[in-house]
Amino acid sequence: MESSHISALQTKHAGLERQIEMEMARPLPDDTLVATLKRKKLKIKEELSRFH
Repeated sequence: MESSHISALQTKHAGLERQIEMEMARPLPDDTLVATLKRKKLKIKEELSRFH
């Protein structure tokens, strides 16, 4: 169970990273959206660190 939860978190983390990269590649990135995505990504990273 724990490994599937970790895998799900890693998948979400990677997805957020892709969203951030795509937004930053736009001519006029939405700074608010980028900040929100980065906060979500950080929360997932913090949760992952509890398992290591």
